[in-house]
Amino acid sequence: MEQIVEQFRARILAAAAAGTPLRLRGGGSKDWYGQQPAGEPLDTRAYSGIVAYEPTELVITARCGTPLAEVEAALAARRQMLAFEPPHFGPGATIGGVVACALAGPRRASAGAVRDFVLGAVLMDGKGDVLTFGGQVMKNVAGYDVSRLLAGSLGTLGLILQVSLKVLPLPVCEASLRFAASEIDALRMLNEWAGRPLPISASCWHDGALSVRLSGARAAVAAAQRELGGAALGGAALDGADAFWASLREQTHGFFAGAGPLWRLSLPPAASALILKGEHLIEWGGAQRWLKADADPATAQGIRRSVAAAGGHASLFRGGDKDVGVFHPLAPAVAAIHQRLKLAFDPAGVFNPGRMY
Repeated sequence: MEQIVEQFRARILAAAAAGTPLRLRGGGSKDWYGQQPAGEPLDTRAYSGIVAYEPTELVITARCGTPLAEVEAALAARRQMLAFEPPHFGPGATIGGVVACALAGPRRASAGAVRDFVLGAVLMDGKGDVLTFGGQVMKNVAGYDVSRLLAGSLGTLGLILQVSLKVLPLPVCEASLRFAASEIDALRMLNEWAGRPLPISASCWHDGALSVRLSGARAAVAAAQRELGGAALGGAALDGADAFWASLREQTHGFFAGAGPLWRLSLPPAASALILKGEHLIEWGGAQRWLKADADPATAQGIRRSVAAAGGHASLFRGGDKDVGVFHPLAPAVAAIHQRLKLAFDPAGVFNPGRMY
């Protein structure tokens, strides 16, 4: 494996000397995410394998090119999981891409984001230096928390060689319920339930139906079912409910079909329903809302104004014209921080240029 690391270093140093950008890439399952990729591909998949897994310590360490499916299979064998439910979006997803993109599934609102589970990371910067941040237990995380900074950086700061992630046990019991509700009523119900000790691990509102997943001890799940009522999602078949939540995680649900613009709206959960033209789907207790809208650039500006007025931000997640900017514009002070970080880790500007802004 050291030979592969040296090959990575040689490619990076040559690119820095020639001013040739590099496109850091694992399985390519999320090539469409962010601004248009640019540069010569640097494939990370050769640097693969689980380095360490301690089920009793709830931590796994893997190299960047390790398939996500391989990590999940190892965890499932010990009845453990990546609690943030990272989407695959294709068979080639790697653990490096999971951290670089920082996308999470339905359980994110209750379990936490990708960055909350990153304990440590090994990074190769734009000078070819190998830097180690964090550790394999929470108490080892001291100083600047750079390992979590890498979550969502889309490969713009450096090549993530290795990551250590906290894992959690699989729930003992799960049940899913469905309620007929308007968008306004669904948001009210979700915010009311959020203030009560209910084991809600996922939620989704779409097309007049609110679905929730309960996870935890059998007694807690049974008590919540009696308290909330509703109809069993998927009937008596647990597989039906599992398939529903998987369709949200992997965006195979019918809502996500089509090539038109798909907007991801991040909002305070208590924010009221937004009056925006298009089809809506709500997750994460109201904190993540999806909007299928038309491709008019003026529409993009209107979406961002409305979301910002409600205390949130809007990203053009998929489809549409990326010239409007995929991610919500940064405040000048935050943009300056981004630029200084980029300069510190990648002085020659070779890693995934322009992928974020």
